[in-house]
Amino acid sequence: MKCPYCEESQSKVTDSRDTENGIRRRRECLSCGRRFTTHEQVRLPTLLVEKRDGRRQEFDRAKLQTGVDIACTRRPLPRRDVDRLVDDIETELQRLGSGLVKSRDLGLMVLERLRPLDEVAYMRYASVYYDFQDANDFEERARTLKEGQPEPLMSVVAMASRRTRQRRTTRRGGTNA
Repeated sequence: MKCPYCEESQSKVTDSRDTENGIRRRRECLSCGRRFTTHEQVRLPTLLVEKRDGRRQEFDRAKLQTGVDIACTRRPLPRRDVDRLVDDIETELQRLGSGLVKSRDLGLMVLERLRPLDEVAYMRYASVYYDFQDANDFEERARTLKEGQPEPLMSVVAMASRRTRQRRTTRRGGTNA
């Protein structure tokens, strides 16, 4: 780390503290003896979302949050549950480490988490995700919801996400049902 005063590159860390978005380090220059502070942040690799038409966009947490919020509008869901759903998806995507996720898989991840949380929010999100055209589409999806049928097949990335989540649940003493 270069000293901002004498521009020498040798310094020692005298104190480190965690902050909200990284680490604050207090340093002392070994050449001039002056002290200065640096801030370090973890920068995760860019995550791309591949759209249905093949275009790629950078993952936008705010866009995901907005979509889930719209589906959950006027539903008796605690804000922390909705935020946790979005956090869980974002964490899972980063943990997969592939750098690319299909929008289809992202939508299925949302549906999979909304389903046990709130059926109405699930149906709202499904209506956009599956592009419902008429009441028959709603009826069919409601029937599959009542019958407990799973979502359509997911890609390898989404399946790996599901397996990872199931292992974590099992380790915590939960069930895989």
